[in-house]
Amino acid sequence: MQRITRDQARKYAFDWKDEPLLTVKCGESFEIETYDAGTGYFKTPQDKAIPSQRPGFDRTPPQANPIGGPVCLEGAERGDTLSVTIEDILVDDSSWIAIGPRRGPLGESTRWPELSSDYTTKIFRHTPGPSGTNRDGTLHFNDRISWPITPFIGTLGVAPDREVATSIDGQGEWGGNLDIRDVAPGHRIYLPVFHRGALFYLGDVHASQGDTEFTGTAAETKATVRLRLELIKGKRIPWVRIEKPESIISVHASRPLEVAVETATVQLMDWMISEYGFTPTDAYCLVSTCPNFRINVYQMCKIAKLSYVAGAEIPKRYLGA
Repeated sequence: MQRITRDQARKYAFDWKDEPLLTVKCGESFEIETYDAGTGYFKTPQDKAIPSQRPGFDRTPPQANPIGGPVCLEGAERGDTLSVTIEDILVDDSSWIAIGPRRGPLGESTRWPELSSDYTTKIFRHTPGPSGTNRDGTLHFNDRISWPITPFIGTLGVAPDREVATSIDGQGEWGGNLDIRDVAPGHRIYLPVFHRGALFYLGDVHASQGDTEFTGTAAETKATVRLRLELIKGKRIPWVRIEKPESIISVHASRPLEVAVETATVQLMDWMISEYGFTPTDAYCLVSTCPNFRINVYQMCKIAKLSYVAGAEIPKRYLGA
């Protein structure tokens, strides 16, 4: 099986000028070994998120969220849709979160001075599950609190049309740093293609995350991701889409949040109308009345240029699928 090794997965931009590290055929499984978002800097609680001490933070924007790629898919052309199936994510033996002054929405808090006066790094231990691996393992927040490891890919996408976008704050219809918890094993991600070969990148795996990623970091970890790429020829989608076994999700990122929510919902309606035979009237009324229609707020942290990421989700059982 072809693989991008961790030492190779240290790029910090989605750049259409990059030479592919792998070339794969449609449906061929391959692996990418990813670094954590700190590129290995955070190993102990003594490793603080002090910018002057972090490699790559002497640049603007900082070099964080390393990604592996690009991967060239044979036959992919501008105007196609890339289908990315996440087959497996195996996370490392630990993960971390880092907070401190001027980091996240409470980085200047006067109500709780400990959040804004000092840097704190927490290291979370992972223990294997019944399989003997972390695929069904447990994340230990502390000696009292733990939960199942629920890994997903925080940053993925294809090279944008003409610009170069960083992996830390780049976002768009092509993907980027979106921190969507549904980019997880068993799910399919759809991305528009802008360049020959698609030029796909991936990195920034999280062992778990709550809605919004409120502090700006989640349970950041290294991982090995197995996936496959396929094509829908001649079809162009407006933004990132996700297909789960039981539902479909239309994604959008913008500020303010209500723009992301409205646009994701309108694009979900377009999906229902163009592919599932709904009339505009029925699609409009269904998203307003169906008790299982959901808005997922994946990422809403006040950091740099990041927009807020929302997903509009409807179960397939209402679509006749």
